[in-house]
Amino acid sequence: MHLLVTGGAGFIGSNFIKYILEETDWQVTNLDKLTYAGNLENLADIQDNTHYKFVRGDIADNQAVNNLFSGNKFTAVVNFAAESHVDRSIQDASPFINANIAGTQVLLDASLKYKIDRFLQVSTDEVYGSLEDDGFFTEDTTLAPNSPYSASKASADLLCRAYYKTHGLPVLITRCSNNFGPYQFPEKLIPLVVSNAIEDKPIPVYGSGINIRDWIYVLDHCAGIKCVLERGVPGEVYNIGGDTQIHNIELIKMILSVVNKSDSLITYVKDRPGHDHRYAIDPQKIKSQLGWNLQYNFKSALIKTVKWYIDNQDWWNKVKSGEYINYYQKWYGIIK
Repeated sequence: MHLLVTGGAGFIGSNFIKYILEETDWQVTNLDKLTYAGNLENLADIQDNTHYKFVRGDIADNQAVNNLFSGNKFTAVVNFAAESHVDRSIQDASPFINANIAGTQVLLDASLKYKIDRFLQVSTDEVYGSLEDDGFFTEDTTLAPNSPYSASKASADLLCRAYYKTHGLPVLITRCSNNFGPYQFPEKLIPLVVSNAIEDKPIPVYGSGINIRDWIYVLDHCAGIKCVLERGVPGEVYNIGGDTQIHNIELIKMILSVVNKSDSLITYVKDRPGHDHRYAIDPQKIKSQLGWNLQYNFKSALIKTVKWYIDNQDWWNKVKSGEYINYYQKWYGIIK
């Protein structure tokens, strides 16, 4: 199999590529634009692997994408490439429309033209909107996105469905809960808390911190994607969840305990507009139909992740310099 992985220099994409190279003998081509969240250091340990090739490019660039497809015989496409941070989408939705919707359309057209065997769209549980204090998202839950980011991902999912229904393109969609693990960009909650705690900087918490998220270790997600890619039924959606729902404030305090820092670093800030209250995924479909199951315990994987950020401060110190700091200061306004 020859995979085209888009957005493979990002957090989940880079973990997925390394997982695939460890688990299979597949060829992997990584197409990434290298925006602020794309980091080739995430893949430094495999850059000389003969089964791996990196190509810099934009999935929304029709000519570049078609040139890449015409020069390679890809078996399948796994589309991770996306603008993914809700706060940034509130500030400016334009990059999200371009990458997440227009970029997906370009990939779908190329996959149709070059007769790709499988097109897997990596989506998010955020397309379902917000849950109250009970219930779970299933694959039949109505799409009700509440942020420009989640609306752009829902739009891409609907495009994928349309290409399956209209053209018969063998599309698969996965929707996952919140990921955590190594190489995650420090604007995301867990690496943000760890890095700020190490530097004794305030840890911003939206509202009262009672929002609930469903967490999954990134390698469990990667295994789920591989499972769907190999055994999923075209046209179907598969939810991939971690069976771990926790209040943001509880998670933050757990991390502070591992880092051995005081809760006094917690700084409550004005709540995010349209902030979803709760996410919780029902993963029974992928478990019962495809045989996927979680392999990592949440608490032990969280401790492992926190220790990775403690041991790899050079990595996130580089990431947190320059453009990221400017954005962070503009958004939270509490850097000291």
